[in-house]
Amino acid sequence: MKERGWRIAAALTGLTAIALLGAVLAWQWFLHWQPDRARYPLRGIDVSHHQGAIDWRAVAADDVAFAYLKASEGGDHRDRRFDQNRRDARAAGLAVGAYHFFTWCKPGAEQARNFLAAAAPAAHDLPPALDLEFGGNCGRNPDSAQLRRELDAYLSQVEAAYGQPALLYVTPEFLAAHQRDLPPRALWRRAIVRKPDASARWVIWQYHNRGRVRGIDGPVDLNVFDGDAAAFAR
Repeated sequence: MKERGWRIAAALTGLTAIALLGAVLAWQWFLHWQPDRARYPLRGIDVSHHQGAIDWRAVAADDVAFAYLKASEGGDHRDRRFDQNRRDARAAGLAVGAYHFFTWCKPGAEQARNFLAAAAPAAHDLPPALDLEFGGNCGRNPDSAQLRRELDAYLSQVEAAYGQPALLYVTPEFLAAHQRDLPPRALWRRAIVRKPDASARWVIWQYHNRGRVRGIDGPVDLNVFDGDAAAFAR
């Protein structure tokens, strides 16, 4: 009986070791996964103050062509590292854009004023981006009419100031709930380690949320553009 118990324990130990090895290998695969770079040659990142101080020249040298920087959130919050990130990323030669995290608890017009105060338009800016998601939001889920009204109020101000249409960042959950409510704009879609489905056209794909890039201490979101350098320039 005792010998049988030892055999069972040894077998369980072996299975545990195999499971742990499998988990480690799966995690390493996840950390290094990326889309077909021949199909999507332009890689970008999106960052906020959570990434801390960034060495943008090192970032630019590590196969990064563009960066979206968090500028603001809601009606009064502004990212404390936006100005420096914008200045240094431009100096490193990256194409740079700003984004605003949209909250359901503030009027769209008020949020537009906050974003424009934080990220005044400048020459060669990428289109302004609007982050639409449930995670980290204020807990209120607006109905279709309210959502569209507040989005239109935000976009009318921001697009008039920038002179170009905005880009809408959407998570799978948000898109499933409100795809019919969105104004017709280009989409920046989140789909971690899988290509976005065909339910809505996209121009930027956020494919990773734990990526690694030289010049940034810790994980960072990774993105690709749907097109080549000529399309990106246009």
